[in-house]
Amino acid sequence: MSDISSLLLRGKHHHRHKRRAVVIGSGPNGLAAAIVLAQAGYGVEVHEAQSTIGGGARTLPLTLPSFHHDFGSAIHAIAAGSPFFSSLPLHKHGLEWVHPSAPLAHPLDDGTAVMLERDLSDAALALDSDGNRWRNIFEPLAENWPQLAEEILQPVLHIPRHPFLFARFGIPALMPAQLFADKFFKGARTRALFAGIAAHSFLPLDAPMSSSGGIMLSAAAHAVGWPMARGGSQSISNALATILRELGGHVLTESPVTSLDAFSRDTLFLCDISPRQLLAISGHRLKQNFQRKLHRFQPGPGTFKVDYALSQPVPWKAADCPRAGTVHLGGTFEEIAAAERDVADGKHPERPFVLLAQPTLFDNTRAPEGKHIAWVYCHVPNASSFDMTERIESQIERFAPGFRDCILARHISSPAVLESMDANLLGGDISGGAITLRQTVLRPTWRGYATSDANIFLCSASTPGVGGVHGMCGYHAARTAIKNSRLFAG
Repeated sequence: MSDISSLLLRGKHHHRHKRRAVVIGSGPNGLAAAIVLAQAGYGVEVHEAQSTIGGGARTLPLTLPSFHHDFGSAIHAIAAGSPFFSSLPLHKHGLEWVHPSAPLAHPLDDGTAVMLERDLSDAALALDSDGNRWRNIFEPLAENWPQLAEEILQPVLHIPRHPFLFARFGIPALMPAQLFADKFFKGARTRALFAGIAAHSFLPLDAPMSSSGGIMLSAAAHAVGWPMARGGSQSISNALATILRELGGHVLTESPVTSLDAFSRDTLFLCDISPRQLLAISGHRLKQNFQRKLHRFQPGPGTFKVDYALSQPVPWKAADCPRAGTVHLGGTFEEIAAAERDVADGKHPERPFVLLAQPTLFDNTRAPEGKHIAWVYCHVPNASSFDMTERIESQIERFAPGFRDCILARHISSPAVLESMDANLLGGDISGGAITLRQTVLRPTWRGYATSDANIFLCSASTPGVGGVHGMCGYHAARTAIKNSRLFAG
């Protein structure tokens, strides 16, 4: 990525530590922002409230000794395809991408699974009568992934460098997934596959923009795959932190920031936190109309997550499921749409759409020899206190009879537990806010990533771009901060 590379190279020649910068939060966006600032010559401190860095990209012993579970993200299509991460030597600092033989399996009640293959030719064959159409839609996006990623992982309202490519993604991305599937896919199997991928957006499938996640993640599957980090997602955070330290930056854990007044007035702040947290620590420094913007920002649906220690792999009925790192459990398009509609209406679906990752089939460092882990979650209304464990396990049993007999231990993360372990996850919202058209276009920032205070910038998943582990919110926020600081100084 030429812009990123040139910024990093220019940064090496800047006078070091010309100004102090404080980054609040050590998630991927906070660490990315810190690296960009350090490259530009800033003295950087990262303050993390938890005892372990990484935010949503942490790996923790949640069940039994020697079972290593990802607290948040587990599968990293956008991280592997991140323009900023791709510009860094993360592989030299312990990050290794592990690619399952297939990105995704979607089992059905007939005992088979619809497979999303990484190779487009294989995918076209697997999707039968819809195969050519699938290739026609996703091949141009996958072949131009670096340019596409640059376009979509930044503010929606910008002058595109690749206007035709951006339009090829953006116009269908505005469509409801229901309409997109009706328009392009004839077969029930392909429609079910796309429904599960689109449901990553947390939107009901009849809502505008609900096809966006499905289009982006499908293109990424063919461009860069849906890999996992060997050893767990902590490897991503650790590699970023190592690069930051090599640049002279510091990371302080168990160091919550409760007020910006604890620092000198001219400190530059990059905040990898939610709008609500920003108000709590700096509200008195922000203009009233901007405070109202932050107040109005709405969280998205919540997440109910279960981590399992297993005595053996998940006993899938469909023979192809063990080839995939990710398995979507929800049945037909109509069933998934009904489940997501229930969540949007404040209900708890009887048959939730369940996302499952099975890392130990491809990375044996995550559990004792012969044992396995599973990472599972479903969508629930924000701040729900309803226990979805039974409903989740019923969905797994539907496609993997005998699953419950494999369970050695489980760790249940309700929305409240998730928020207690990462204050950004308000009510269990892992998306950084509701993905509505208004909130996607009008993120709660003053201009880009700035606030109404010239020294305070927001760089979390609640800023322009999309949620996920890719660091681009932090990258763009830091660049904006550096540019504004130069203008302010000049």
